[in-house]
Amino acid sequence: MSELHGIISPFTTPFDEAGSIDLSLVSGQVEWLLENGVHGLAAGGSTGEGHALNRDEYGALLAETVKVVSGRIPVVAGIIANSTDEVIARGKLVRDLGVAALQITPPSYLFRPDDDSMVRHFQEIHAACGISILIYNVVPWCYLSPDLLLRIMDEVPGVLGVKQSAGDMKLFADLVRRAKPANLIFSAVDALLYPSYQLGAPGSIAAILTAAPGPSVKLWDAVHRQDWDTARDLHERLMPLWDAIGQDNMPSLCKYAQALQGIDVGLSRRPTSPATAEQKEHVRRALAGLGLVPGS
Repeated sequence: MSELHGIISPFTTPFDEAGSIDLSLVSGQVEWLLENGVHGLAAGGSTGEGHALNRDEYGALLAETVKVVSGRIPVVAGIIANSTDEVIARGKLVRDLGVAALQITPPSYLFRPDDDSMVRHFQEIHAACGISILIYNVVPWCYLSPDLLLRIMDEVPGVLGVKQSAGDMKLFADLVRRAKPANLIFSAVDALLYPSYQLGAPGSIAAILTAAPGPSVKLWDAVHRQDWDTARDLHERLMPLWDAIGQDNMPSLCKYAQALQGIDVGLSRRPTSPATAEQKEHVRRALAGLGLVPGS
């Protein structure tokens, strides 16, 4: 899936005050991200509150997203579910939409399958859905080691790569170093995308790309031009934004960052807490440091 590369923005899912999904707001956000030069979109992941969507809402969100994108860039379909059957059901909902891949978390509840069961989980999903898979390695009590990820990519040909999350750059570096050339190891280490690209990541899928898509694309471009001064400057100015939004209510903070830039993305779904006044000020300052909103 060589089309998957660069800045793949995991955009936010808009909800209204009653908690209902508002698909009318999808188009505005998609067009804004495209105008900022992103190379792909991911829907229904953690930034998109995919865990809070029922199956019908999930299918409607992906259908609307693919319709609005209209083939201009690839769309990745995130799936957060705790059973093989539910992942398959959601994968089948979107398999005729032309999505580039399914971004699938390991089970997100407390009970971790053993390694053989984890391999079978992805084997059964790919056999049933016939869509390429990115493993979203993010669940703390079900975090997959480089050894297991490499095994899954070897034994399940439909697994094209990994979205490596959490902040452990040693694990990320180990995975990139040991992966085969065909394995796509995307970074979701939001504060350290600059070194991730230098280590060989083919791109990133991370919340900060949605909160500040323009500077994120510029960072990617600067690294590929080997313009290290520009890349280092962008890295240092993006880090405070991750400090500001990388909290338990991250979807609300990401949406606030988008709203400050003039994009109507609605609210987060309960029980995710809204941004506090102090959090909003931190987000605003970080965006000001990137030149995205007026300074104080």
